[in-house]
Amino acid sequence: MQYFKKSWLKLILISIMSAILFAPIFSTVALAQADIDINNENIIRLGGDVRVLKNTVVDNAHAIGGDVTIEEGARVRQTAIAIDGDVILQKNARVDGDAYAVAGEVITEEGATIGGSSGTLSGWGVYGTKRRGINSFLVRYFFGSAFHIFKIIIGAIVGVLIIKWRPNFLHSIAVALNRYPLQSGLWGLCGLLGVVVLVILLTITLVGIPLLPVVGLMTYIAVILGTLGVAMWLGEQAMRHREKSSVQQFLLGMLILGLIGLIPLLGGLMMSVINIFGLGALLFLILANPRNTSIIDS
Repeated sequence: MQYFKKSWLKLILISIMSAILFAPIFSTVALAQADIDINNENIIRLGGDVRVLKNTVVDNAHAIGGDVTIEEGARVRQTAIAIDGDVILQKNARVDGDAYAVAGEVITEEGATIGGSSGTLSGWGVYGTKRRGINSFLVRYFFGSAFHIFKIIIGAIVGVLIIKWRPNFLHSIAVALNRYPLQSGLWGLCGLLGVVVLVILLTITLVGIPLLPVVGLMTYIAVILGTLGVAMWLGEQAMRHREKSSVQQFLLGMLILGLIGLIPLLGGLMMSVINIFGLGALLFLILANPRNTSIIDS
């Protein structure tokens, strides 16, 4: 019990440190409000919204830390991308190429069209993502909670399948998190920062835009796997003095994650910290200790 308390205290302290370290990264991006490149053909803004004005035509419209709004009758010939924002196509707006929203939504009004592919990449937990036309906190909380529970159920199913297929995989992430919490937090921060920088570079260069869905998918999978590893760690700690199977420990950990994500307001922040540590433990296990079999076999 004493060790369990020490582990939780250590994780809480590192979580606070991670929030302090990570907040300036996004606050800097959010406050930058700078145009990386803006001309008659390409509109790319860092830390602000992008608007393609009514009945105008541009090649690309990208917002990093804001929304991309394509007004009525406007047209984007190639791509519309919003990172931490929404892509909004108003009435009769048109995107000839692809439209993507990372941590946001692709919203199309009547008569709006997207010629290529479109997609969104959201987080894990109740993050309070913006929902156009839904102003009630209770309504947003209800839908966010329902979506969170759905993801917890899917995650539990995937995790059980992983345990059956590779019994030591999630346990190895849990061991890495337990033995190296500080390194896991730092690896998670560096990993997410690296993804942000990579996405910005790919967006700026334009030629790297086709790689954005691949980067997003790989990041999403890594975060999910890391979070499932955190669930295993939680279950192992909660059942430390009980003889339970790996599946039972994991499912208890997923139940704890489910309850954490349902906490109003703070649930999203806590899940974000969990995502960081899970991703970091996975990266530390793969990259920092590729030959260290003592973790995997323990």
